[in-house]
Amino acid sequence: MSPTRREVLRTVGSVTALAATSAVAGCNTFQNSNDVHTGPATVKAADVPVGGGVVIDGTNFVVTQPTKGTFKGFVRVCPHAGCQVDEVHDGAILCPCHGSKFAITDGHVTQGPATSGLGKATVTQKGETLTISGS
Repeated sequence: MSPTRREVLRTVGSVTALAATSAVAGCNTFQNSNDVHTGPATVKAADVPVGGGVVIDGTNFVVTQPTKGTFKGFVRVCPHAGCQVDEVHDGAILCPCHGSKFAITDGHVTQGPATSGLGKATVTQKGETLTISGS
């Protein structure tokens, strides 16, 4: 016996609701930005690869080195849904929640769903130590 139209619609509705709930639940896997250190953070310049960057664990910052000797700092909070970006790979800063990517040069969006770039942070260098702070 074939399912009735009502049964098909109920099944489709249930599957759609489950998919939507799963997508939203993924948003809850990020570290709340209120739970991390937001004051100045330090990292050794040698630890920041040229053409890449590092996420400074336990802080609200990521620092990049797009070209040798040029350091850029950004706030780790993705403007799309508030998730913490958690990786720098292939010249992009990555958000794990929905796949947004940001340029290591200036933090602008290179792939959505985010529609605006990462917030800027100030990077100062004293010897081999970089200090990153909110701007």
